[in-house]
Amino acid sequence: MHCRPHGRKPTIALWMLVAAADLVILVAATGVLVMSLIFVGLGAVAGGVLLERRLTRRAQVATKVVRRRA
Repeated sequence: MHCRPHGRKPTIALWMLVAAADLVILVAATGVLVMSLIFVGLGAVAGGVLLERRLTRRAQVATKVVRRRA
């Protein structure tokens, strides 16, 4: 007997479908306006985190000291 391997694409697709259904239920329960505000807020937070990480990475590269061999 051969067992079906776990972690394949159909399994991931099934969980994505479940997540989408959960999102639809959440929107229906809270309302479109509230969910839109939540998504805008989450997008702003994610954008802020991404911007902060990029700025700190550039600052670290700029302060790196290169030493020359004698």
